[in-house]
Amino acid sequence: ELPPFTLIGATTRTGLITNPLRERFGIPLRLDFYDVDELERIVRRGARVLGMAIEDDGAREIARRARGTPRVAARLLRRVRDFTSVSGASPIDAAAADAALNRLEVDESGLDAMDRRYLRCFADHYGGGPVGVETLAAALSEQRDALEEVIEPYLLQQGFIQRTPRGRMLAERGWRHLDLEPPPADGMQLGLLDAASGNGEAPEEYDDA
Repeated sequence: ELPPFTLIGATTRTGLITNPLRERFGIPLRLDFYDVDELERIVRRGARVLGMAIEDDGAREIARRARGTPRVAARLLRRVRDFTSVSGASPIDAAAADAALNRLEVDESGLDAMDRRYLRCFADHYGGGPVGVETLAAALSEQRDALEEVIEPYLLQQGFIQRTPRGRMLAERGWRHLDLEPPPADGMQLGLLDAASGNGEAPEEYDDA
């Protein structure tokens, strides 16, 4: 006979849990992304643990690019430490952190090279979309799961892309991030109608959205 105990479950895929199991947990909670102030405190604490000298603006620069996730902040902090230990920058200020993060190809929005390649694929090859995820995966030589579980969640949450019944689309913020002008809304609607060949059916390319 088991003594009384408390069971805590955690998942990022709530929809895959059956309703009866989910409802057995008495207090369902949702965890949001951390804000920059919270991440800055986490970065400063991590720097103390690692024995790093870091200025407040340096910690904030890392926090701003950490995608709202402490795990990412800790990873970036360690890589910044590696670069600055070679360059001799100490304490680490915003300029030193920025230089290290740029060498890692992590931009001011926290996007890395693969994120930007994903966005650029929309603009260069599909006019901003809509385009199906299988088509994107083939164009980028990536697995569909990698796109859906690694790349897309943050881009969706930050408004760089949109998911529509016809497929993924590059949102206005995505166009701006690439230093490109978004196409006129009317032109995009006409493009969708043309692609449907006037028969009211979704193009075959978008069936895998």
